[in-house]
Amino acid sequence: MFAVIKTGGKQYRVAKDDMVTVERVAEEAGSTVNLDQVLMVGAEGAAPKVGAPTVEGASVAAEIVEHTRGPKIRVFKKKRRKNYRRTAGHRQDLTVLRVTDIQVDGKSSAGDSGETATKKPASRNAQKKATQAAVTRQSRAKSTTAKQRNAGTASQTERKAAAANNRKARGKQAENDE
Repeated sequence: MFAVIKTGGKQYRVAKDDMVTVERVAEEAGSTVNLDQVLMVGAEGAAPKVGAPTVEGASVAAEIVEHTRGPKIRVFKKKRRKNYRRTAGHRQDLTVLRVTDIQVDGKSSAGDSGETATKKPASRNAQKKATQAAVTRQSRAKSTTAKQRNAGTASQTERKAAAANNRKARGKQAENDE
């Protein structure tokens, strides 16, 4: 059984025992929260139940695993020829949830524990996207940063060699995934 919930202005597709990272929830770690903005509920082989805007009597129970923060982003504003530049940083507060139960009309989905074994494998397109995202993350972690290039810590030949190694690693990663 799965549900589409809305929290923090975003929508998430969740199933029992899924780990979901959402906007900060104002509860303590280890406590249980009840998410009652359920937009859709569905089960394997059955027609999904779509709400208008929410499904009546449906709720998702989740346990707060931890509170964390997202990646640091830089906000840069500039007006050309006016000597106006402003830099600000931001890190979003996030909460990691583990879905413990999906209830529809007061009935629990506890009997659906075997659903994960019958799940269809991800589509070929989804596998490719996941692989590309992993390769991109790896190449970003390995490549030299702009500060290192500007500071002159790596010579031009070293940067070219590092770029060639990154291209080789991406090629090998793509071959292994296919």
